[in-house]
Amino acid sequence: MTESFTFAFPGRLELNTGGYAYDRRVMADLAIHGFQASVMPLGDGFPAPSDAVLGGAEKRLSALPDETLVLIDGLAFGVLDGWAAREGKRLKIVALVHHPLALETALAVEERNALTEREARALSFARHVVVTSHTTARELAARYGVAPQAITVALPGTDPAPRAMGENDIPRILSIGTLTHRKGHDILLDALKKVEDRAWVASIIGSRDLDPATATALKTQLDGLGLEGRVTFEGEIADTRQALAAADIFALASRYEGYGMVFAEALAQGLPIVACDAGAVPDVVPPEAGILVPVDDADTFADALRRLLTDPQERRRRAEAAFQAGLALPRWDDTAAAIAGVLGAIR
Repeated sequence: MTESFTFAFPGRLELNTGGYAYDRRVMADLAIHGFQASVMPLGDGFPAPSDAVLGGAEKRLSALPDETLVLIDGLAFGVLDGWAAREGKRLKIVALVHHPLALETALAVEERNALTEREARALSFARHVVVTSHTTARELAARYGVAPQAITVALPGTDPAPRAMGENDIPRILSIGTLTHRKGHDILLDALKKVEDRAWVASIIGSRDLDPATATALKTQLDGLGLEGRVTFEGEIADTRQALAAADIFALASRYEGYGMVFAEALAQGLPIVACDAGAVPDVVPPEAGILVPVDDADTFADALRRLLTDPQERRRRAEAAFQAGLALPRWDDTAAAIAGVLGAIR
């Protein structure tokens, strides 16, 4: 017997970000566990939508019949607090939180505080909350007033993929992340400049469209550093498995990650990692597989890159540790099963 539910999401579900990739995969795999999703797009601009977009989203959600089971992506739900207060008793609301909205970087203090207050209020009207990492679960329990028993962790899954051999004559450094401030590509570029005396080439895969100002600034930064011939911005790529398989080192200087699916994917394909000790990254990347450095520290990030570039034996050791850690990661069916368990228990 198949049970129907509504999945409500902001923006475009086809976007190639970790959050949307998670949403797409889970919605597809839930059907195997007896839950069929009816998708409801809520419009663009979240978590700061226009009044018209917010009003339209609330109107569509309020049109759902009584007792409808509705799973709402947290990028939108966090600012639907007013709607949730009105409809929380009538509908069976489950929130899917990738990471709290207030933990996005480059926010003013007033905006951060307002987002925290609104998201905490919205979450108080959810029957249950699904999160994608233990870090986010701890954050919601400690700062957002969500009871631990009302939170389920459904870690992102991984798919089988070819193992990176790490045998390039000139080491290939790969970074994958949308060109936004939070992903820290500016720190990566500065770090690469500091190791330009070593042999390497680098590719950065990620959409330029979600934050055009940051994308433009990164191109200007690259030009100013004189690394145009060694660093390429590849744009958005739907399937990054071949790029990961062809790399020697994975490097991403994210300032915060609610989970960091791309780190799990790098582990699964056996890549040593250089990243920042931020958010859930330490939960994903074992110390033997990656070198984690402080946020916004280009010098230390460069030192970590230099270690892997100059010591092939350390690079191979960490690559093997990454691959072994990847073998223990959950598969997508595990993720879907955890969420199906939540949906099936909502009354």
